[in-house]
Amino acid sequence: MIEEVRAVIEKIRPALQADGGDIELVSVEGNVVKVRLRGACACCPMSQMTLKAFVEKTIKQEVPGVDRVETA
Repeated sequence: MIEEVRAVIEKIRPALQADGGDIELVSVEGNVVKVRLRGACACCPMSQMTLKAFVEKTIKQEVPGVDRVETA
């Protein structure tokens, strides 16, 4: 599952980088993906919305079995 999650993160990374941010995969623990938002995303007031509405939604659509995405 970790390789599938890594591939999805590579697909969404350019969208985050376009706004001055980035994302790092920290771990996959069971059905929970842990990521770290970096750059502008790390301190953005909308970071939780980005995490849930964009990152988590995309990963869950493309990687069966992922229950949630959390910040590490």
